[in-house]
Amino acid sequence: MTFKGALWASFILLSSPLNASVAPPPTTEIAKANLAKAGPIESFDLFQLADGIDDGALNSEAITAAYLARIAAIDDSGPTLNAVIATFPDALDQAKAMDAELKAGKYRGPMHGMPVLVKDNIEVAGPVPTTAGSLALAGNVTNRDAPLIARLREAGAVILGKTNLSEWANIRSDNSTSGWSAVGGLTKNPYALDRNSCGSSSGSGAAMAAGLAAATIGTETDGSITCPAGVNGVVGFKPTVGLVSRRFVVPISHSQDTAGPMTRTVRDAAIMLTAMAGSDPQDPATAEADQWRGDYATDLSPDALRGMRIGVIRASDVDAALFDAAIMHLKSGGAEIILLDSGNIDGQKIGQVEFKVLLAELKADLAAYLQGLPDNGVAHRSLADIIAFNTANAEKELQHFGQETFILAEKEAGLNDPAYLDALATSRRLAAGTLNGFLSRHRLDVIVAQTNGPAWLSTLGKGDAFAGPSASQLPAVAGFPHLTVPMGLSGGLPVGLSFIGAKWHDHSVLKAGHAYEQLSKMRSAPNFVASVDKK
Repeated sequence: MTFKGALWASFILLSSPLNASVAPPPTTEIAKANLAKAGPIESFDLFQLADGIDDGALNSEAITAAYLARIAAIDDSGPTLNAVIATFPDALDQAKAMDAELKAGKYRGPMHGMPVLVKDNIEVAGPVPTTAGSLALAGNVTNRDAPLIARLREAGAVILGKTNLSEWANIRSDNSTSGWSAVGGLTKNPYALDRNSCGSSSGSGAAMAAGLAAATIGTETDGSITCPAGVNGVVGFKPTVGLVSRRFVVPISHSQDTAGPMTRTVRDAAIMLTAMAGSDPQDPATAEADQWRGDYATDLSPDALRGMRIGVIRASDVDAALFDAAIMHLKSGGAEIILLDSGNIDGQKIGQVEFKVLLAELKADLAAYLQGLPDNGVAHRSLADIIAFNTANAEKELQHFGQETFILAEKEAGLNDPAYLDALATSRRLAAGTLNGFLSRHRLDVIVAQTNGPAWLSTLGKGDAFAGPSASQLPAVAGFPHLTVPMGLSGGLPVGLSFIGAKWHDHSVLKAGHAYEQLSKMRSAPNFVASVDKK
C-alpha cells in the first residue's frame, strides 16, 4: 500500500529505487534532519508520517525519538499535562525493528513504525503495569498483550506508552473529577490548563491534542472516548460494540465497553480501526466482527456527503453558531438534512436502567478480570477486595472523592438477577429502539448532534461541572458506532460534532465524518494557555 504524496517529495533519498513501492528507510540522522526541515512532530498526522516512511524520507526511529522528546518537553515538564503515565523502555528498539523490516523489504502497511499511546486500562506486554489509574493495580504486570494491541503490533505499530485516565474509568464515584487517578494525578486540558480533559480517556485525548503520539487509544462505556476527544479538539471513534476485542482490558460492562482510536483526523482513525478490528474467540461479542471489518480508510472522500440523508438532533443547549455552521457544511457537501424530534427521548429513564446494568456488570466483570490475572502479586480478586484496599489506603486513594458507586455495585445480586435482566432488556430496547426508529423511519444514513459542551474548570473534590449537551448515551447503551469530529472553538475551548450510525455501519459513519472534516477544517492546535476568559 503506497501513498506517494507531495509532502515529502523534497526529502526522498536519491538512492531509493525508482520502481520500489516502498522506499527503504534512510539513516536515522537523515530521517531526523528531514523531519526537522518539514516541521515539528506535533504538526503531522499519522497519514502524513506514514507517507514519509513510504516515500523513504523518514524512519520509525526518528519519529519515535521525536515523540519521546515531545513527551519530555510538554508532559513531564513545561505545561506538565500529566497525560502520559509511562513510556515503554523498548520503544526505540521496537522502532528500530520496524526499520530493519522495511530495509529487508517487508512493509506492513500505513501503521508500519507508527508510535501509539495506550490508555492504562489496556494490557500491553512489558514491564509497564496496567493500573486503571489505581494503586490497587500498581503491580499489575501481566506480560501479555490485549488482542487489540497484538493486532496493532502485527500492523507494525510501535507501542510508545500508557496514558492517564479517570481512575477505574470514572465508575468509582458519582462525585469523581474526570482526568484524575491516584497513579497519574490530574490530566490538564492543552487548550486551557485549568480546564478539565473529560474522561475517562482523559490522557489519550490530551496527549493526542498535544501531539505526543501519532495516535492514541481510548475506551468507552458511555462517553469516555467521545467526550475527551470533543473537549480536547481531536477525533474520537467509539466503534460498534463487538468490533474490537475487549479481552485483557480492565472492564466495566460487557454490554457497553469498547476500545477505539483517538486521532488528529478521521482518516487516521479509520487506519487505526482497520488494524484493531476483528473477531476474538474469547470475546463472544466479537463473533460477527470478521464479517463486518474491512479497510475503513477506503472510499473516504469530501464528496461522500452527496446524496446522504442526515438526521439532526438539536439540543436546547447547543452552541448555536457553531452547530448552525456545521449543518451548513453538511448541506454544502450535498447532504439532505432532516430535523429530528428528540422530545420523546427519555434520557432519564435510559440513564436509570443503564446505571443498574453498569453496577451489576461492574461487580461481575471486574471479578472475572481480577481472577484471570496471572500470578503477578496482585492479590485482589473481587470488587470487595478493591473497596477494602481503597479504605485501607484512603489518604492516597480517597483524598478527593469517595467510592460510593463501588459500594452500590458490591450490593448487586448478580447477572442472573431478574432486576438486572429487566434493566438490560429495557435499556437496549429504549436506546437501540430510538436510534433504529430514527434511522429507518426517515431513511437516514447517519444522525448528527453536538458531542459536548466546552471543558469546565477542574475542581478536585467537587466533581465535574458538565456544561452543554452530550450525545453519548444513546449510541453507548445501544452499542452503535459514534464518531466525534472537531466542530470549532467556543470561547477558546473545543466542541465536537457527533456522527452516529446503525450497528456495524462503522464505515458509513467514518465516511460522513471525514467528508465533514474536509469541508469544515475546524480543528485548531492548542496553545497551552493557563486559562481562558470563558464568557
